[in-house]
Amino acid sequence: MSISTKKILKVSFPLLLGVFLVWYSLSKVSIDELVVYFKEANYLWVCFGLLFGILSHLSRAYRWKFMLEPLGYQPKFANSVMAVLVAYLVNYTIPRAGEVSRAAVMTNYEGIPFEKGFGTIVAERIADLIMMLLMVAITLFVQFDFIYDLLLKNFDPSKIILLGIVLILIVAIFIRFIKKAKSGFALKIKTFVGGLVEGVMSIFKMKKKWPFIFHTLFIWLMYVLMFWATIPAIDGLEVPIGGVLIGFIAGGTAIAATNAGVGSYPVAVALAFALFNIDNDKAFAFGWIMWSAQTAMVILFGGLSFLFLPIYNKNKS
Repeated sequence: MSISTKKILKVSFPLLLGVFLVWYSLSKVSIDELVVYFKEANYLWVCFGLLFGILSHLSRAYRWKFMLEPLGYQPKFANSVMAVLVAYLVNYTIPRAGEVSRAAVMTNYEGIPFEKGFGTIVAERIADLIMMLLMVAITLFVQFDFIYDLLLKNFDPSKIILLGIVLILIVAIFIRFIKKAKSGFALKIKTFVGGLVEGVMSIFKMKKKWPFIFHTLFIWLMYVLMFWATIPAIDGLEVPIGGVLIGFIAGGTAIAATNAGVGSYPVAVALAFALFNIDNDKAFAFGWIMWSAQTAMVILFGGLSFLFLPIYNKNKS
């Protein structure tokens, strides 16, 4: 497969997947019903949820300085905030292109070399990946009984034990294979994992590691609170804490799968809520309202940031 074909697939596949999932979502709940839910939604709760989202973006912009300072750079907080918001906006076009645009903004307006700025963003993403895994671990711990009972209802206990043993053996063989890898795809995985471990260790070697860790925890707490605070916007929608956690993880995974969760976010959240026997129409409506609110916030503030950056920096020498 040629490089150009890979690039085309990399861009087009998430878009096509998003279009398919939009169709799938609308096949489960009609547009007319969605319009009614949108009209009757309590937007005070939606705005309350978005407040947590804004705080997470501000915290992310502030956290960035803890990685740039050791490199000798102290960008203006306003530029850092606008770079983050522009990055979120760009991610709606090409997956992961936001990280590139974020580094490019700081190169243009703060004189930070692109490769250094981009390197810090990659390290940030490693921290975020760890937080996502931590969220999964917390959810498994908090909802262990529910998940265990769910597995027992749908699978034979002996099959679950057998599957667990098989998975452990596969992981053990895979780790052994990766450790000995010297070429090919296995070497790429080995390099990625090595970089991941190195990135994690670099966080603990950071001069201001505790402020960085605090802001990382704060960012993800705001994400969860944004999800939780928006639930009362749908009249009669009641979601237990387990549903909030599983729904949040499902939604976060969907955002990574397609362009900022286009189409996939409502489907993922609805499937997660279905585990708790939550009304299907309300689940899909919540997913669409939640995604639409986040999208509107990103388009508004990302667009304003894109326009305001050159004005704010017009006197830059």
